[in-house]
Amino acid sequence: MLDARKSKEPPAAGPPLGLPAQVWACLFDLDGVLTETATLHARAWKTAFDAFLRERQGPAFIPFDAVDDYDRYVDGKPRQDGARAFLAARGLSLPEGHEGDPPQAETIAGLAERKDEIFLRLLRAEGGRAYAGSVRYLEAVRHAGLRTAVVSSSRHCAQILEAARLTSLFEARVDGLTAAREHLAGKPAPDTYLAAARGLGVEPAHGAVFEDALAGVEAGRAGRFGFVVGVDRRGEAAELRRHGADVVVPDLAWLLRTP
Repeated sequence: MLDARKSKEPPAAGPPLGLPAQVWACLFDLDGVLTETATLHARAWKTAFDAFLRERQGPAFIPFDAVDDYDRYVDGKPRQDGARAFLAARGLSLPEGHEGDPPQAETIAGLAERKDEIFLRLLRAEGGRAYAGSVRYLEAVRHAGLRTAVVSSSRHCAQILEAARLTSLFEARVDGLTAAREHLAGKPAPDTYLAAARGLGVEPAHGAVFEDALAGVEAGRAGRFGFVVGVDRRGEAAELRRHGADVVVPDLAWLLRTP
């Protein structure tokens, strides 16, 4: 879902958004920034990884940590990149396999598919809830006339947006399906954010990136976006700044307090 209209002029003045004046467009990560689904992803990875580790290493295996390991190795990345990074950190490897490998396949692709299957079960059971502060901020951004895009590594971005009732607030969407179709590198590469900016007709210097993942913050900085907002849901403000965030907030609504 890309909108090819061009934005040559800045939007009219609106309510304060805590952004520099040169920002004309806002590009938002999904899980952990707009919706609470990051916790579902972390739980799905834990279930998939722990089962794999138990099979390989027996009952003495060290479980996947749904906070530290999730943040360090998989958050914000395409599924196969995350699976590969975590296994490498544990000194383990699997054949790459192919996209579409079944969940039982002993490949990186199969393990990623196993995680995806678990995530979808959790999403159907628990839904995709939006953070109230994020909804307030999105509405203020739209009211101010700024362009909006959602940029996610998830293949289920559209379903999550629909479940959280956020679809109508975005003009463009670049997700895991887009990345696969257009051969875009995943975060921390800036490719998906740059594709969204092109879809909005906005130069990166006029865009703000909103991310809770360290890899996503790195992507915003690597893409030379005009402003990078780190959203600290897990007490890692210093790390978000270290990876390139210009400002770190616990919730997007905090930006509405910034004159």
